Amino acid sequence: MIKLIEGGVCAAKGYKANGVHCGIRKNHSKKDLAMIVSDVVSNAAAVYTTNLVKGAPITVTKQHISDGKAQAVICNSGNANTCNANGIEIAEEMSVLAAEALGISKDDIIIASTGVIGQKLDISPIKSGIGPLVEGLSYEGSHIASEAIMTTDTVPKEIAVEFTLGGKVCHMGGIAKGSGMIHPNMATMLVFITTDANISSAMLAKALSTDVQDTFNMTSVDGDTSTNDMVSIMANGLAGNDEITAEGEDFDIFMKALNTITIALCKMIAGDGEGATKLLECVVTGAEDKETAKTIAKSVICSSLLKSAMFGADANWGRVLCAIGYSGVDIDPSDISVSFRSSEGEIMVCKDGSGVDFSEEKAKQILLQNEIYILISAGSGKYSATAWGCDLTYDYVKINGDYRS
Repeated sequence: MIKLIEGGVCAAKGYKANGVHCGIRKNHSKKDLAMIVSDVVSNAAAVYTTNLVKGAPITVTKQHISDGKAQAVICNSGNANTCNANGIEIAEEMSVLAAEALGISKDDIIIASTGVIGQKLDISPIKSGIGPLVEGLSYEGSHIASEAIMTTDTVPKEIAVEFTLGGKVCHMGGIAKGSGMIHPNMATMLVFITTDANISSAMLAKALSTDVQDTFNMTSVDGDTSTNDMVSIMANGLAGNDEITAEGEDFDIFMKALNTITIALCKMIAGDGEGATKLLECVVTGAEDKETAKTIAKSVICSSLLKSAMFGADANWGRVLCAIGYSGVDIDPSDISVSFRSSEGEIMVCKDGSGVDFSEEKAKQILLQNEIYILISAGSGKYSATAWGCDLTYDYVKINGDYRS
């Protein structure tokens, strides 16, 4: 059984975290430097953006955890350290500063940055902030760290679970940032996951790369894939379970725990999309194969017209069919049925590819809620998929119109 608990990335044994304002961001009330540290060297894995333009921290992190090991994460917000001539040098210097302060190897550090692309990152604030950051590390510091990785996010995002492997109680927690430039093909923005479960680096990588296909890869706010997207996970083994080295019952339980973490963070990210007022969850059933279901769900959730209709609480189901029609899937439109659901109830608006009579008033009430389910039946197949997104509002343009200021 997977049980929700408190603690975020510090819920697992042996993890400390902290966040401080070091001076990268102009607003002194906003933290801009975060750290997560394991008491011992951990097995580690990560997935990265598929954007050809990648932030320097991505390059450095790939090198550092190429041996499947890490012990700490350092992340700054306010500057992406991307498209900078000395970006690699700065990222490496961040590693050295953190390693010296922690007394660990610089090659066991995951580096991440988020914020404006193409602006030089001055190392001076980070140098001055490392001391207070390390001094304030705490086994209760997850929430502070989650605040320090935020950019346009309006709320911190963290979650933790408890589960059992081989009679040993294990824990897993995660924090994330992500509000705009969310349309990943690996992960979404920045996500840091920790666990005290004992699992090999190879199986950890397999678990993460498998999970993101149906979670973070199915999340979209605005159709833009960031240059700095990364999801990393550290497993320090302090729970004491027998090491997971192959697929089997324990690996399945671990995957379920991981999936609980990642789905929760997907919903938090989509629901906190820039300017968003509603979380949209598109559930496709009845598809002839998994890829068809996933393609339909993501095409619908990415439709600007559909997102706009959801903002206006307009049951314009034709936009759902339109998005399915241009998605590229081989499907008979006469097999499609669509319903909308929220805490106010459920209403069918399309059956067998054609409109049905429904109460516009009831539909409006359903779509005025802040969590909307778009339910699509694609036929009589056995495959399904879910995608997460948000509505498109006036504020999205306002936020991104003056992002650098």
